[in-house]
Amino acid sequence: MAKDFRIAESMEMLQNQGSKAVTTEDLLAIILGNKEKAARLLYQEQTLFSGQKDGLTCIAEEDYDGLKYRGGLSDRQTAQILAAIEIGKRIAYGPQSVCVKITSPCDAAAYLQKYLKHEPFENFYVLLLNCKNMVIRAKKISEGSSTSSVVSIPRVLSAAITAHATAILVGHNHPSMAQPVTASAEDKALSRGLEEACQAIGISFIDHVIISGKNYFSFKEKGLL
Repeated sequence: MAKDFRIAESMEMLQNQGSKAVTTEDLLAIILGNKEKAARLLYQEQTLFSGQKDGLTCIAEEDYDGLKYRGGLSDRQTAQILAAIEIGKRIAYGPQSVCVKITSPCDAAAYLQKYLKHEPFENFYVLLLNCKNMVIRAKKISEGSSTSSVVSIPRVLSAAITAHATAILVGHNHPSMAQPVTASAEDKALSRGLEEACQAIGISFIDHVIISGKNYFSFKEKGLL
């Protein structure tokens, strides 16, 4: 009965003050219908990674079996959490209603973080830009392991040509979230290859950005382009 009362309080706050007023733990409790399981799931995940990642980020990176086991959830509760996470991702990653203009490496990093900061594997994206550096669309080029991904330069160029892009900007993530963020020898070689290939077909290569959690590394910012 006590559990129902506490969840009812959270639901009342959401109704009267809006979802932003409700804590993450209480939002999870509303979804699960169980306050204790919400707290255990949120803080167990955070403890598991020794505070390197917040609990919600850890939950977003879990697969079905991992989430069910760590949270002590039923099949229904596990499905509810994963469905809520996926809806959030689809909203964040969906088509932009307002075109975004990339004016700096910081802009590029902020845009790419929506796609990359919670990914458990290394993904590589290309941002396709028009003549005003407005984003036409973001396209995933490859998905690899927790340490690397194989990127096809022809596939990047094909995406740019198909979208009639006049410029591109590429980015990938470091799932380890190691700090400081650095570029590997492979990253540098790929950037050189992309820059040369873009020059050959008359497309501007703006930047290569590496995302590591909330931080980033920009080739342009570091004078490597």
